[in-house]
Amino acid sequence: MELVSISQYYRMGFASSLSDIGQEQWDNLLKSDPSTNPFLSYAFLDALHTSGSAAAKTGWAPYFLTIWQDKTLVGACPLYQKMHSYGEYVFDWSWADAYRQHGLQYYPKLLSAIPFTPVTGSRIIASDDIVRNLLLENLKKITRSGNFSSCHILFPDENQIIQLKNAGFMIRAGVQFHWQNDQYSDFNGFLNTLNKKKRKNIRAERKKIQELGIAFSHVQGKDANADDWLFFKRCYDATYENHHSKPYLNLEFFTQIGRTMPQHIHLIFAIKDGRKIAASLLIFSSNKVYGRYWGCVEHYPCLHFETAYYQAIEFCIRHHIQTFEGGAQGEHKMARGFLPQKTGSAHFLTHPEFSNAVAHFLQRETNGIELYLDDLNEHTPYKQAT
Repeated sequence: MELVSISQYYRMGFASSLSDIGQEQWDNLLKSDPSTNPFLSYAFLDALHTSGSAAAKTGWAPYFLTIWQDKTLVGACPLYQKMHSYGEYVFDWSWADAYRQHGLQYYPKLLSAIPFTPVTGSRIIASDDIVRNLLLENLKKITRSGNFSSCHILFPDENQIIQLKNAGFMIRAGVQFHWQNDQYSDFNGFLNTLNKKKRKNIRAERKKIQELGIAFSHVQGKDANADDWLFFKRCYDATYENHHSKPYLNLEFFTQIGRTMPQHIHLIFAIKDGRKIAASLLIFSSNKVYGRYWGCVEHYPCLHFETAYYQAIEFCIRHHIQTFEGGAQGEHKMARGFLPQKTGSAHFLTHPEFSNAVAHFLQRETNGIELYLDDLNEHTPYKQAT
């Protein structure tokens, strides 16, 4: 990786591989940022790249922007050159189509995100505000170089949304649904906070699973074996096949994170008559659980809700974990105790007319999101205070 001086004290570089940066340097930098999570770790990102799941051949060419002080990494942005908009969970296909209709190229674009992972966290990772400003300044300069139509930063944390807006990025709002642990002693303690209808429905759903004779096995990452991962991958693939799409992640990716970050991995298996029939994968930290993927090889009523949601909620309660992020979208999660949370992304387009058009679109869209959130919050699944 070639470095160029950008000030008296700092040098900048681009890494096409995390190995150019090094695991010690990368993970040490993460320690300076409280908004990091397991998806930003060297282990997770490296598994995406070396498995070929997120690589140049799949349209995700790593182009990590780095800032160095002497021989120490002091700033970085997980950045990709993208040739499409798949796997992002913030949809800009209409923007790309508008460019095409006017004879302009939208791709390649620059994208700062965790591939295939709609999880909020730090995207402008810096040891201090000086380095953070350098990253933002050079990110815009690179975008304006003429090689890219735009730069998009997906699911940055709330503080970085403000910083990006101040730096001239346009902000786009989104909605996810998260479950919060109110120091529940057990699952019934959680159920008792819901209104009568929601509480009754969940109990009925769980009873159906029990009556079908379906049990559940929880496997910690360190205890997961090759057969566990092989079955999980089968379930993961089935979910994509059911939606007539192609899975993004391969078996090598899953087995690699199982080896390199087992302390953040938890597998849940549904078992009927001694055979596994469904699985879900949780990735977790000390204060958050992230529901990533689920699938089944046999279909039963309510199996999805039990495997992907209720078992994960019990895991949170058992381990005193505050938040369960259930993934992208899904109003149906509200009926199961999840509440809407506003998310955001930041966008910088170099074409002035398109930038103005997108800004007007985002203003209208944001107004709609605010009304949507207001409506959702009026239909809370929890008991109303009297």
